[in-house]
Amino acid sequence: MPNWTGSSMLLDMPRRSSRYERAPSLECPWSLMWPWEHAAVGYLLYSLWCRMVYREPPSDLPVAAVVIGSQLPDLIDKPLSWGLGVFQTGYALGHSALVTVPVGLAVGIGSIRTAHHRTVTALLIGYWSHLVGDVVNPLRSGGTVRFDTVLWPVVVGPPYEQDLGLARGLVYVTDLFDSLQTADSLSLVGAYLLVPGITIVVWIADGMPGMTVFNWISDRFGPE
Repeated sequence: MPNWTGSSMLLDMPRRSSRYERAPSLECPWSLMWPWEHAAVGYLLYSLWCRMVYREPPSDLPVAAVVIGSQLPDLIDKPLSWGLGVFQTGYALGHSALVTVPVGLAVGIGSIRTAHHRTVTALLIGYWSHLVGDVVNPLRSGGTVRFDTVLWPVVVGPPYEQDLGLARGLVYVTDLFDSLQTADSLSLVGAYLLVPGITIVVWIADGMPGMTVFNWISDRFGPE
């Protein structure tokens, strides 16, 4: 979810607060790539990989892995930055291609002869798709690609001008819902629903893989 630095939106989404103009290092919520979008992109790429390499749709456990992998960079960096102050920005160790690509390649190669190779591959595709998504996401808002978000520690982003702690995430979600209330239908679909919608269609066509894992979790941890 890269920082918002563009001067205009490709889609006519509302701007409900001026604090993002006063604090460029604070991400603008309606220009972020949200968790469900990362999951959607990760699934689409893994489904394509399965069709091209395995000649079959994705299976249950790898689908769970690709969804988890698509969230890991934020699950690593955001708490360490927002909550603990280890990093001055939410794009650090977990988002670093300089760290996660060689480590991921080593793990992937090491798993080739194991029974878990497809699951590891799915996890890596989900993880790396998150990094790619953060790099190219500004394009849909009229900005430019942001390689600086994945080059830690060579490139370190500026610190946040407002220390919101973990409440930063709540601020983003609140402003997202505020923007949804005034967004026109075309902008809403284009900005938030297009990629997830396509993913749902592809997932259904793939036979809805992952439901077995969901049902197992629901049976094991859900209410009696």
